[in-house]
Amino acid sequence: MEKAIQIENLSYSYPDGQQALKDINLSIEVGETVALVGPNGAGKSTLLLHLNGILRSDGTVTVLGVPLDNKSLKWVRSKVGLIFQDPEDQLFSPTVFDDVAFGPINMGCSQDEVRRRVSEALEGVGMEGYEKRSPHHLSIGEKKRIAIATILSMEPEILVIDEPTANLDPRAKGELIELLQQLPMTKIVASHDLEAVKALCQRTVILDEGQVVADDSTQSIMSNNPLLEGHGLAPRSGSSLKLKA
Repeated sequence: MEKAIQIENLSYSYPDGQQALKDINLSIEVGETVALVGPNGAGKSTLLLHLNGILRSDGTVTVLGVPLDNKSLKWVRSKVGLIFQDPEDQLFSPTVFDDVAFGPINMGCSQDEVRRRVSEALEGVGMEGYEKRSPHHLSIGEKKRIAIATILSMEPEILVIDEPTANLDPRAKGELIELLQQLPMTKIVASHDLEAVKALCQRTVILDEGQVVADDSTQSIMSNNPLLEGHGLAPRSGSSLKLKA
């Protein structure tokens, strides 16, 4: 099958010398929905930022058969849409329409094409009729939907999503999971929310200390309690949480 993402020998250290990724090798096929899980500081977000060239380092990232380099960077960013954990990082315009239109405008789309893309993106996330609203006056769940629409309007083939259910109440979380389930493109989801991972992802990759330590079906990973405990994804057996009265 065609590879959506191929990562080979990828390592990255921050300017302070801290090594965030160590010799990552990972292949994701077109149409897969893959979870990246692991404890805080495992390197999940750092890895995501390499997938559309926000971070660059040693190793090779290939997107839909094209190696990511200076020449291909603009094309790669048109194919890989990155959705940040905090929607405020993507919403900066006075209206929802302006935010969702920003990407297509910068891609050189005509006015008619921009309007079409905005309309279809908002319909795709269930936010029709919000075009004139201020994104900053919306609920966190609504903001996350609009942030997704800002990426869908650029019609990417791969979605890279960082902690999609963070800070959502149960209803908004369920609605967002249902929305993401319906999106047909390849999806890479970094999350601490194992419930969301089970609902969304057929395959799960565990990162710890910047390395891939497990890569298997989500069902197999989630049924392996020693593996989850060993990498900070489940309480250790026999532990108990004592609350003060």
